[in-house]
Amino acid sequence: MTTTDVQTPPNASSTPAKNRAGDRNFSWATRGAGMLILVVLAGVAAFLLLESLPALSADPADIEGGEGFFAYVWPLVFGTLAAALIALIVATPLALGIALFISHYAPRRLSQGLGYVVDLLAAIPSVVYGLWGIQWLAPNVRGAWQWLADHLGFVPLFTGPASATGRTLMTAGLVLAVMILPIITAIAREVFLQTPALHQEAALALGATRWEMIRMTVLPFGRPGLISGVMLGLGRALGETMAVAMVLSTGGFTWSMVTSGNSTIAAEIALDFPESAGLKTNTLIAAGLVLFVITLAVNMAARRVVTRRQAFSGAN
Repeated sequence: MTTTDVQTPPNASSTPAKNRAGDRNFSWATRGAGMLILVVLAGVAAFLLLESLPALSADPADIEGGEGFFAYVWPLVFGTLAAALIALIVATPLALGIALFISHYAPRRLSQGLGYVVDLLAAIPSVVYGLWGIQWLAPNVRGAWQWLADHLGFVPLFTGPASATGRTLMTAGLVLAVMILPIITAIAREVFLQTPALHQEAALALGATRWEMIRMTVLPFGRPGLISGVMLGLGRALGETMAVAMVLSTGGFTWSMVTSGNSTIAAEIALDFPESAGLKTNTLIAAGLVLFVITLAVNMAARRVVTRRQAFSGAN
């Protein structure tokens, strides 16, 4: 058969043009979706800023507490950050251990079942966690908080007297830890499972134990993903409303984590906004602006950390 006998498909000349048109349309669609996110984010920021101006420029005596907006909001910022930090300290090691067990230690059938159970925790509504925190967790941790107040009361974070109800910032942090646990675990598990098999087999072939193999290959490879999961969980902890509001349900300020009297920005807004009016509404929106700035700063810092760590993760 000669080259002249080869017949060109009738649509061959039109296929590249169609492909190019599809590529252009898809490119414009994805670009528009990305720009839409920026527009929505800018709109939210502009709304919060405009509605916050009356509270930011008001006479300090007119703000709740009589000392100005920043004196009103900084105890809420402390409660928000403290509860989120407690949640991260408790949830991150547990999530790391669960993810490693599911991905590298548990038998296949058991790992699949555990994975489903962990993912199921993320589907539980916040109000259910709040009820669990009030009805079961708070009464059962009163003794632990009393022990901390008796033996570590010289530390400002554990100064007594301990709460008689157990509804403290420490309890709220534990509830948040359970809530963010499935998020961090799911992301860490998927990242650990993506570790190249050749890296793991090479480490085992050189005589490394299973833990040494995990420490030398799995953890370095999955570090950026683990950091991303932790930051995603932190964002959930910072913005959680119902569960924290149900556990705390009080305002004020105290350095102690085992005494009642603290609240968070999200819980304060959820509890006070339905009955607010006038300047009080603007004050709550201004508090929401502060939470928005904190969350944005945390996400930007997390992105920077992930970007810097990725070059050393072994993923490339």
